[in-house]
Amino acid sequence: MSHAELQRVLNGTHFNPHSILGAHPSNGSLTIRALRPDARNVTLIFNDKRHAMTQEVPGMWVATISHETNSDIPLYQFETLYAESEVTTPDGYRFLPTLGEVDLHLLGEGRHEELWDALGAHPHSMTVGHEQVPGVRFSVWAPNAQGVRVVGDFNFWNGQAHPMRSLGSTGVWEIFIPHLSVGQAYKFALLDHVGTWHIKADPLAFATEIPPKTASLIYESTFTWTDSDWMNRRSESDQHTKPLSIYEVHLGSWRPGLTYVQLATELVDYLATTGFTHVEFLPVSEHPYGPSWGYQVTSYYAPTARFGTPDQFRFLINALHTAGIGVILDWVPAHFPKDIWALAQFDGTPLYEHSDPRRGEHPDWGTFIFDFGRKEVRNFLVANALFWLEEFHLDGLRVDAVASMLYLDYSREGSDWLPNQYGGRENLDAVSFLQEMNATVYKRVPGAITIAEESTAWPGVTRATSLGGLGFGFKWNMGWMHDSLGYVKHEAVHRKYHHDEMTFSLMYSFSENFILPFSHDEVVHGKGSLISRMPGDRWQALANLRTYLAFMWAHPGKKLLFMGSEFAQSAEWSSERGLDWHLLQFTEHQGIVSTVHDLNMLYRTVPAMWERDNDPRGFEWIDGGSADTNIFSWLRWSNSGKCIAFIANFSPVVYHDYPLALPSSGIWREVLNTDSQHYGGSGVGNQGHITALDIDWNGKPAVARITVPPLSATFFIPE
Repeated sequence: MSHAELQRVLNGTHFNPHSILGAHPSNGSLTIRALRPDARNVTLIFNDKRHAMTQEVPGMWVATISHETNSDIPLYQFETLYAESEVTTPDGYRFLPTLGEVDLHLLGEGRHEELWDALGAHPHSMTVGHEQVPGVRFSVWAPNAQGVRVVGDFNFWNGQAHPMRSLGSTGVWEIFIPHLSVGQAYKFALLDHVGTWHIKADPLAFATEIPPKTASLIYESTFTWTDSDWMNRRSESDQHTKPLSIYEVHLGSWRPGLTYVQLATELVDYLATTGFTHVEFLPVSEHPYGPSWGYQVTSYYAPTARFGTPDQFRFLINALHTAGIGVILDWVPAHFPKDIWALAQFDGTPLYEHSDPRRGEHPDWGTFIFDFGRKEVRNFLVANALFWLEEFHLDGLRVDAVASMLYLDYSREGSDWLPNQYGGRENLDAVSFLQEMNATVYKRVPGAITIAEESTAWPGVTRATSLGGLGFGFKWNMGWMHDSLGYVKHEAVHRKYHHDEMTFSLMYSFSENFILPFSHDEVVHGKGSLISRMPGDRWQALANLRTYLAFMWAHPGKKLLFMGSEFAQSAEWSSERGLDWHLLQFTEHQGIVSTVHDLNMLYRTVPAMWERDNDPRGFEWIDGGSADTNIFSWLRWSNSGKCIAFIANFSPVVYHDYPLALPSSGIWREVLNTDSQHYGGSGVGNQGHITALDIDWNGKPAVARITVPPLSATFFIPE
């Protein structure tokens, strides 16, 4: 073997070190090489015989022994003596690649839907005769690297002894290392085209060290799921025609200090008392900077180690499912941070990010934008969506910052953006990626949903991809949120001038499959809490809040409420501290919790409130034009023709003998009144029921004369 070839292996620039290292038969003999830098002595143990190895060049040890060319090569080992230790291990360079032709084909096509099974670090056993060699197989995509090594706590973070081989045109590098185990830390060392080594965390690591440490960890799940009943029911249901009431949670500040395991008790119990159908977690993918709330992801395939292990996160999800609560995860494919140890310039070139800064960098957030036109990057993201849904049994993904992906001129001016090939501002690569992601999710994961945070009027966000839409299941109704919050901040005397801000959403409520959000973005950066938006004295502010929440629950569209809003958190949310749970000792805050609970219970048990969320036949105005009274009233209809009547009064005036037009005469039960003393209200109401008479009124065949409480919302159901 030429000195130059050996030196390339030692330098880490050989694309196939396995062709030099390991066992190579020739003319009745067997040449075996081992790469053992810093070793004092290496002995080959072959068929229970010991053979002294010599150094061809420093760090490269070789022995040649007699062996029939056509005979199987038995398991052999190297006994390596270092300055302070002696290690005996099998040879990992004797084995064929652990990735097969199908894997390589799919990787080359950018269509490996189970990418996490192909790339990354996986405990694995190789077979030699009748013996098993346990270890770990590593693989990573780095098409522009001159060489790739594995570094870790098992080789003193010096990867010279573990160069990887390139698997041809796929750009994937691979190696099997014997006798490694779960929990050991590792990274990849990548040599760029100018000869600089870059030490990078594994893009497909299943687990990581606890930040601020940044190494990837070898991990293998041993969790046993017990949520089959939930998963079976979910796969047979259509969430569009089911109740969907979401509690949005930032795990680090809900109750600081809790682990995934502790949350499996405390969060589950709390959700049971508040009645939400689902919980949505702000991003849990590993992120180095806590105050980013998880939106600066560095390890897309690893739940954050701050709260426990990946299997402990599975334990939390399993507990939620067992309690009948769905789980949605905030997912961030729009951008990633510039940390030099993560995805940025991964193999010394713009690999995951677009190479042109006009398309590859976010000016507002200081992050990189994925190159959505590159098939391997799309594969990385599409597979990541499937990974969370399939491996962690999640019920849905809320996709962050979709608008920033759709528009090439997002937060850019003048020549700071690059038009598409047709001269337009639409990011056609991102559109194609979102369509592929949604189509793949709905094909593979029955009952799962995808949700877009999309703040513009992009058409067809929730339209099927076959019809040219983006293919999301739902879209956050940012317009409803902005308009309704704009209305309620005004004193009641001024609200009549803003009446259309509350009615305008009904002009487009059925154009998409909407979720009505009051999210984390509305309680930060000086915006205050939800209760702080409400005008008037303390009693009026709380009454306004109860009315606003009831208005939200009665309005067409699914519901989302950020944590703390359900008990009138007074202070603006901070991710650095917990919620103000001490407020629950006061009856006024307990009244808000009770309101939310009862709204959720009513919502879950009355199909008219959700069955036709996406069908204009499910909504009918009673009176949407009473601007002077600040009153809104409507009917919601179910598929079976049953209805619930709703009336909201956003003024502090009590209206007596108020005519409420209804679709039928008879007794209508007052099933929820936010002015009840139970919630902290004044107790004005209709003594539990109203009577509608057969008198045409406002286009309806019946009318009831009712009492409308101040700053309140009331629901009626016909007997």
